[in-house]
Amino acid sequence: MEYNVYYSIATELFVGYFALFLLTKILGKTQIHNLSAFDFISALVLGELVGNAMYSDDTGIKEILFAVLIWGSLIYITEYSTQKSLRMRKFFEGSPSIVIKDGIISRKELARNHLDINQLQQLLRSKDVFSITDIDVALLEPDGSISVLKNCEIESPTRADLNIKSKNKRLSLTIISDGELIRENLIEINKSEDWLLNKLKNQSINTIKDVFYAEWTGEEDLHIQKLE
Repeated sequence: MEYNVYYSIATELFVGYFALFLLTKILGKTQIHNLSAFDFISALVLGELVGNAMYSDDTGIKEILFAVLIWGSLIYITEYSTQKSLRMRKFFEGSPSIVIKDGIISRKELARNHLDINQLQQLLRSKDVFSITDIDVALLEPDGSISVLKNCEIESPTRADLNIKSKNKRLSLTIISDGELIRENLIEINKSEDWLLNKLKNQSINTIKDVFYAEWTGEEDLHIQKLE
């Protein structure tokens, strides 16, 4: 009887391990690296499904595989939806928040992301930034990490040391993603849709839907990648 219990646990662990491994391969690397809040929850639930089922007398291999299959299908559908729809991507994965702009901390964005000053400073120190005044723009990413655009005067070698005058870098903005226009970013750079269409026509692109990715970096020209 005791042998049967150990054999059952070992078998369920073996099956659950390979089921989760196969599911992770299907869903992609986002399940194990740079987890968003949704990815983190889904990974926890998958582990709990196998863990709880393993010690349940009423649950066998078929039930484990069925639970993993249903939950994995839901995750796959969600991932597929986020790849095809910009709105779904924002809903499930979130979007970056500008917590510092032109050296000024946005208290509104800190509160919205439940982040205090000490936590912000800790994130900045991880990027070798020890003063807010050294920053042009800081973005809080959906996975909780921070991306920093430093003042050009403090880069190595510094332009101040070389007596080279220059304008500060501008934060690049995504104008088109997966064939969809990000209108709020177009408004942010004070450009019209006609201006954008003219830029596309200059590169023999007729419609926005033919563009996989377009980025504005502060210059008049756009970095454009066509949809394959």
